[in-house]
Amino acid sequence: MMALAMAEGTFIVSSESDSSGEHTGSEEGEGAPLAIDGLSAAQREVLERCLHTLTHAKNDSHTLAALLLITRLCPAGQLDSATLRRIFEAVGLSLPARLLVTAVRGSDASGLPPEELLSLGTALLAALSTDPDMAAHPQLLTTIPLLLGLLADGPKWSPQKQAKHQARQGMEPDQPSQAEDEQSSQSTNTTKEPVQDTAGFKAPSQDATSPTGSEEGTAENGAPTSHSTVKLDEALTTDCYQVLITVCALPRGPDQLLARGAVPALCRALEQKQTLSHEKGLPLLGALLSGKTKERAWSKHPAELLSLLARVSQDFCQATGLTQLDMCALVPQFLPSPGGTPKDTDLTPTVVSLWAALRPMLQAKLTPGQLGPVLVLSACLLDLCGWEPVGPPKFCCLLVNRACVEVRMGLEEPPDTELSPQLQQTLTACYRIMEAAMEQACSSQGVAQQSDAQPQTAITGLSLQQSRQVLRVLEEAFSAVIYHLQQVDPSRYGDPFIFATFRSLCAWLAEETSCLKEEVTALLPFLMGYARSHLQGESQDQGLSNWMSEMSVGDCSQGGAWTGKDAVRYLLPALCHLSAEDAPRKVLLTLDTPGLLVTFLTQGWGDLRGKGGAALARDPSMETACSALLNFTVTEPERVRKDPCFRSLESLLSEALPVLLHKPRLLVLAANLCTLGLMIGRLKPAPKAPVEAGQRRFISAALRFLRGALDSSSGPGPVRVSPAWEEWWEEVGELWRLGLQALGGCVKAQPWIITLVREEGWLNHTLAMLGSCSTLPDPHTQGALEEALCALALQCPFCRQEISVLLKSSAKGALGSMGSLRKSLTTN
Repeated sequence: MMALAMAEGTFIVSSESDSSGEHTGSEEGEGAPLAIDGLSAAQREVLERCLHTLTHAKNDSHTLAALLLITRLCPAGQLDSATLRRIFEAVGLSLPARLLVTAVRGSDASGLPPEELLSLGTALLAALSTDPDMAAHPQLLTTIPLLLGLLADGPKWSPQKQAKHQARQGMEPDQPSQAEDEQSSQSTNTTKEPVQDTAGFKAPSQDATSPTGSEEGTAENGAPTSHSTVKLDEALTTDCYQVLITVCALPRGPDQLLARGAVPALCRALEQKQTLSHEKGLPLLGALLSGKTKERAWSKHPAELLSLLARVSQDFCQATGLTQLDMCALVPQFLPSPGGTPKDTDLTPTVVSLWAALRPMLQAKLTPGQLGPVLVLSACLLDLCGWEPVGPPKFCCLLVNRACVEVRMGLEEPPDTELSPQLQQTLTACYRIMEAAMEQACSSQGVAQQSDAQPQTAITGLSLQQSRQVLRVLEEAFSAVIYHLQQVDPSRYGDPFIFATFRSLCAWLAEETSCLKEEVTALLPFLMGYARSHLQGESQDQGLSNWMSEMSVGDCSQGGAWTGKDAVRYLLPALCHLSAEDAPRKVLLTLDTPGLLVTFLTQGWGDLRGKGGAALARDPSMETACSALLNFTVTEPERVRKDPCFRSLESLLSEALPVLLHKPRLLVLAANLCTLGLMIGRLKPAPKAPVEAGQRRFISAALRFLRGALDSSSGPGPVRVSPAWEEWWEEVGELWRLGLQALGGCVKAQPWIITLVREEGWLNHTLAMLGSCSTLPDPHTQGALEEALCALALQCPFCRQEISVLLKSSAKGALGSMGSLRKSLTTN
């Protein structure tokens, strides 16, 4: 028994790497323990003999005695990986697992008190887990539910065993007497198998109520007997947490812990105020909820995490002074992702209370180091619930102003200044506050310009003057952003902070392009070069997703992991605005922006095709890229005729549009591709050689697509938008009308298209619809149809004859009201 007791005490010391000297002296000398590289020849020989004994131990008693000698010679914290692995291979993880199982069952078969078995088992696991390879071993991972159960509920022993435990705690001295040592030694030497085997043992349940079993057990006679929880001592608890923390630090560690019930167990430990639950359990939960496992944890354990968030928020609100400031860095870990809030969950009361605690902080005079975590927490709350619970408009303006000031101070440093990780996190949070503010201020400004009424925004009560003040401080902050990006060298394109800064500026350009025009135009070479570098894979995206997660940025444009394509996605709305203005467009053309857009579309289409299936997800960024290309097509016809990238674009359109005809969820993308292709087609001369198959395929698909927009099947009366189009009509109606106008231009430029118009039945379908209906949905629709019909009437005698016949028989319908069409018929 002495060997077991001494081994227990020594391993507790060694797992903490204690070098006090009480238990760590060697047989060869005294003083602080020596690292294994510093052992003398004699000490190495003793170590080898111990390892040999350990390897050839016949029972658990021999194994523990050998471990005792090894740890006295050199504590586990100072053993090298090779020696630890030899110990692991000799001992394995079955021994500590059996020690834990025996202790949890409260069995007396080992001859040792259960609490000593627990201490020894957890100490062994803690020592072996110091090597990352061992920490990832499947055998060690199987002990995690046992450790979690102990931390959450303690060992659930019968009242009798608990009484014995309490008696020992009160009676036993810190060090056993000599007589007790001798008795322990005799008992140990006669014990062949001190612990039970784990064969057939069912691990403690991971149920949220009782992971280590129910509150009641069963006596030998079958009668129920109550159990009560025994709190663990700090040394044993520290060993348990050391194993879990080591596992959590592994690449797949958070997944392993989540799968084994770590979240409900640690939440329960906190609720029951178990030993070290606040000091070690809460940070471990924070680590689990700060990375990629956050959304899965919230979806799997919403009730536990909501309770935990309420508890953490209450502690935060009740704290004062520096303690409350320190907790600002803690609270964001326990907030759900903006898109990961459980259904039927109202976080507003919690968020309102957090804002109430934050307001005095933001109004106080804080150092930059103190203000940073406050702004990070503010950004997280804005992401989660928007502006409504923030507070009065005056405070909202103050929050935006403080964020903008921090950005100016942080980014207007000399170019060679390296920003600390803490400052980067603060600035990234400020970007998110600015993005949320610009959406509200710009919408408020726009509404006010269109109406004399007070604009209604999410910042309730924000006046026009306040919105202008917000825009002014935002402009100053983004001027600093532009200055910072101008200094960025291509070697830094892979820096995640540069990505966050780029993303923020793109959000500003998407909302507001009337300010800083010259500065933005001068920055276009960087913006395009940065986006192209990421799209082509020249800049490594490794670590970007993890970094954005650490910065609590969860708004990936397409969901999932952040990738280089997101750089282009964020730039696209700005390109739409800038390509419509003469000066920026000229610069964009020198930077081969159309080529970048075509490459992006090609890659996006490849991704869509790769997913397959009928219910493909809509990708708004592809639609935005089409809009930017449409601007170039309308304003730069010569570039369209000469630039090879537009030939590549035509090939893509001829492949994609026929497929999209059968994808109703992608109707908006189909409308963009159809209109873009027809607008390009009207600029092309009539082919001298036979028409390419791709061109015929595209025009045929375009005619079928245009024909499906209106529905006259209900009989005489007004024409309605087709049911399949009705949901998207606000987005595609203008594109459809522009496509009809472009079709008329294609007919004039390429007369061969007239044959397809007749063969595909577009003309017959359109004339039949116009002849049977009284009116069209709106004047713009009538004008677009009339323009296409006029082009056909002017270019083709057969079409003109068909239109004339119908016009004479339907003079009072929608067709009869087309004055330009009548005029074109009489002219010819």
